Amino acid sequence: MEWKRAKDWLIGAVGMIFALGIALVILWWAASGPATGDEAEPVPSPTQGAGSQTGAVPPDGLGEDEVWLADFDLDAGTVVTAGSLLHDVRAVGQDVVTGPDGLVAGRLAVDATVPFEVVARELGGGSVVRAADGGQASVVRTVETLGRELRVTATGTVKVEDGRLVVEPRSIDVGGPDFLSDATAAVVRRFVTIEHDIEGLPEGLVLRDVAVRGDGFRATFRGEGVELNS
Repeated sequence: MEWKRAKDWLIGAVGMIFALGIALVILWWAASGPATGDEAEPVPSPTQGAGSQTGAVPPDGLGEDEVWLADFDLDAGTVVTAGSLLHDVRAVGQDVVTGPDGLVAGRLAVDATVPFEVVARELGGGSVVRAADGGQASVVRTVETLGRELRVTATGTVKVEDGRLVVEPRSIDVGGPDFLSDATAAVVRRFVTIEHDIEGLPEGLVLRDVAVRGDGFRATFRGEGVELNS
């Protein structure tokens, strides 16, 4: 049953990617026993080590078919789902309980990088998204307006708004005289505004912060009572 559960987690949603690392620990725990022999050391209790440092304590009434983990730390270079691509993903969970009803982390922190090309594809128009000076991001794309195609460069500061990664342009350059640029910029602004939903992570995680890095947008998520199973 334990192996079937691990297989189900593996082919589930991206939440299962996080769960898989934990599942391996659980399977090892369930399949093995304390070392035997004259020199065997006692197996530490869940409240020792990392658990005591984080202040996590096992829940009361832990069932025979449940496993409690004080904490876990999982790193993945790339996470891919049907609608998402993330790089350099790091998940740190605490107070994790798994059993017949699934896998739940009392607290979960995830840091991940959204590659620039993912956001650029969403914008369309041959867009190129890249880092700019001062921790800003820039968008370069072709926009058709007033019967003409314009190559537009927009630069703005990244922020979190309604759970989304947002870059609203502070400056827009379309070339030409200033009076023409100002008028055209108002028309094309929406084509170079980034409003990106970061998908592929377990529900219950909330986007807290976004920063511009050299290879993409570094996003910070936090959540409590996060269900890691699909």
